[in-house]
Amino acid sequence: MSYRPPFQVSAATINMIAEISALIERFVIRLEQADGLHLRKANRIKTIRGTLAIEGNTLSESLITDIIAGKTVVAPIREIQEVKNAVKTYNAYPTLDPFSVKDMLKAHGLMMEALADDAGHFRKREVGVFQGNVPIHVAPPAGKVPYLMDDLFKWLRNSKDHLLIKSCVFHYEFEFIHPFSDGNGRIGRLWQSLILGKLNPVFEHLPVENMVFSNQQKYYQAIQKSTQKADSGIFIDFMLEEILRTLKERKGEPLKKQPESQPESRPESLEQKIISILKSGEFSKAEISNKLGQKEISGRLNQVIRELLIKEIIEYTIPEKPNSRLQRYRVKESRK
Repeated sequence: MSYRPPFQVSAATINMIAEISALIERFVIRLEQADGLHLRKANRIKTIRGTLAIEGNTLSESLITDIIAGKTVVAPIREIQEVKNAVKTYNAYPTLDPFSVKDMLKAHGLMMEALADDAGHFRKREVGVFQGNVPIHVAPPAGKVPYLMDDLFKWLRNSKDHLLIKSCVFHYEFEFIHPFSDGNGRIGRLWQSLILGKLNPVFEHLPVENMVFSNQQKYYQAIQKSTQKADSGIFIDFMLEEILRTLKERKGEPLKKQPESQPESRPESLEQKIISILKSGEFSKAEISNKLGQKEISGRLNQVIRELLIKEIIEYTIPEKPNSRLQRYRVKESRK
């Protein structure tokens, strides 16, 4: 009997699939607008920033933009290399076949070039995921990895399940197997985006990486709960909720054409609220969060601040140290 990963499809899953399918077409229309190219480029930078930040890379979107532009950036060599590798990997996105083991190894080779001795190859040693000194997941033995990955790819190619479900199950099973010595998170998130791209190419510009970055804690909790239950249904529901939430926030609706000097309005108007706060002075994220009536800095607040920085509507007060604990933000003089 062919291998089938253990998972159950809930009623909530079925409902979310229907709702996501309806919203996808509206987001496609959004990307076809005049500013669609700018939006796609901005999303690519966010994707690279998000997937690397999850792994501890501290470079800001502005520094990543400078690296892409070929500018000299003063930063740790490894972090710069991680960005360059991610850029090459995502540039190869259209050429990668999500149903090919060979292409996954190629992607890993690009992503981990000069960062791992075994870039482009499955691991030859035992690995685990640790929280401090406490192991929270011990991966299967290295000798079993090629066979486990072969079974997983065969299921991916042959299963009749909906691609939304298959993308989530593959993502979970991939992280459980942990087939590489390093770079598993980056490749796992990329691969779910690639699989979703077969459902609709728009997922290249609505990437899983950003969804995970905005909700990391719940992401890891969903993986752990699925592992404890030996059923990836929990992880499926989590990822579909994130996809649905992202589509709802974007709404996939065309925005009314506005003068280039004006920022785009968001349905929830968080962008405008932040701008209004910063027009009255310089504030840290914690201070902005407090003025918004939030108990803590939310993932959504982080995301909107990053977007406003990219659009050059606001700026750092300490631009040479984007991650300084003394960092504050202000509206650019030209935008006041």
